[in-house]
Amino acid sequence: MTTFQTIATPDGAFSILSDDDDRVLASGWTDSLQELIVRLRPDARPQEVRDGHTDAASAVEDYYAGDIAAIDVVAVRQNGTAMQAAGWEHLRRITPGAPLTYAQFAATLGAPTAVRAAAAVCARNAPALFVPCHRVLRTGGALGGFAWGLDVKRALLDREAARVA
Repeated sequence: MTTFQTIATPDGAFSILSDDDDRVLASGWTDSLQELIVRLRPDARPQEVRDGHTDAASAVEDYYAGDIAAIDVVAVRQNGTAMQAAGWEHLRRITPGAPLTYAQFAATLGAPTAVRAAAAVCARNAPALFVPCHRVLRTGGALGGFAWGLDVKRALLDREAARVA
């Protein structure tokens, strides 16, 4: 059974959708189950969802309390292409406080000219925060896009920079 939980954070409501093994399927700054479900591929959308507790919620609370590494150990489950899977794995390795540009991110994937494809990997990332796509910026440091809003992206980057300083 898929579990849905919403908690309060300084950046607003944060919801988590997790599977039977407590792996995060989707998450983001919303209190809407539907907003999370549409982030999943149609063939990966759950048939039944119940409200409940997820282990990932504790990691989010720890992250906001200052332990920015707490999100690193949360298990996630994503469905996508081989390139997307590799990209999502690389996103989890970006050091907090040291964001990459989309071009740098593309280079880490072994495809330095595939900047748009690298950006698409970020755009299709369903378990936001746990797979930190917010750590990828446009060349020159502009924020670029973020499904949950640029104010949230800026707050996350500022929080992480302050913790590693």
